[in-house]
Amino acid sequence: MKNYKALAVILLAGLSFSCKTTDEDFFTINESKIKAQYTTEDILNLEVDNPKTQKIDSVVYTINDKKVGSSKSNSSFSFPLKNQKLGYQNIKAAIHYDGATELDSTRIEVISNLEPKILKFTLINTYPHDNKAYTQGLEFYNGVLYEGTGQRGESTLRKTNYKTGNIDLKIDLEPRFFGEGITFLNDKIYQLTWEETTAFVYDAKTLKKIKELPYAKKIEGWGLTNDGKYLYQSDGSEKIYKLNPEDLSVVDYVNVYSKDTKVKSLNELEWVDGKIYSNVYLKNAIVIINPTNGVVEGVVNLAELESKTTPIAERDVLNGIAYNPATKTFFVTGKNWDKMFEIKINQ
Repeated sequence: MKNYKALAVILLAGLSFSCKTTDEDFFTINESKIKAQYTTEDILNLEVDNPKTQKIDSVVYTINDKKVGSSKSNSSFSFPLKNQKLGYQNIKAAIHYDGATELDSTRIEVISNLEPKILKFTLINTYPHDNKAYTQGLEFYNGVLYEGTGQRGESTLRKTNYKTGNIDLKIDLEPRFFGEGITFLNDKIYQLTWEETTAFVYDAKTLKKIKELPYAKKIEGWGLTNDGKYLYQSDGSEKIYKLNPEDLSVVDYVNVYSKDTKVKSLNELEWVDGKIYSNVYLKNAIVIINPTNGVVEGVVNLAELESKTTPIAERDVLNGIAYNPATKTFFVTGKNWDKMFEIKINQ
């Protein structure tokens, strides 16, 4: 926990009050009552230290600039964390006294209280895969497997025959674009780019490009999936953004945690039965994420699969998750791997 103390020279967002401020330093949030980490099942108890025994009219509390409540005089304030996002929570107290206001702030971290299940898998089939494909996105649409690949000058969108590894149709991106994740929504294909803050939208049947969409938020493009209504995008951090598919505006986001640890480098994403399955860059594993709160509910260790591929200089890490609803199996591969694997995750 870190304290960010500041006197009142700025008003708290979302509050309406008019008062004078002071350079005096009378009040601090009582740190002895606060833990560094909480879960969403905990209750946060706040109170203000008043060593000079000034008469306090009220204390207004905000978390992440949203008002959560207030207390009269200097009574303690309790706030259930049930609906708070995982991650850091910036707490501010606006102490009103004698016609003046003083501010103090601190920070806590909300973590997951769930121990992720360690899941095993069964290898069903092994198929050939183009070892020149730097796999970024993988998804089934109407029984056909599509793949988005990366690297500048080599990025593509492909319609493939997963049984043979053949490419039935391929769209090359302009050399200045580094292709990233793909997903299908409303008979359109969305394809991200890495640093170019641009998404491409294609007709799902013809792969003809319909339009380009600039990112509404300046983030990197990594993985992409959807829930049938919204897009979900990773940017290489612990965040997954929920986006409006019409303009890519951010509707919401979650911070992804496994117990007390942020899970960063979230990469390719796949939505299956209300959960997000994600590769973690540089890790031969898939994490299963609750999209409503960012809690990692399961981990699948796929390290043994890389040993089944042919070592080449260009071979990179595991990346690519496609769920086939017809077989209820997952298809996974890696960047420049010469094999694709059909697996069943044993829940």
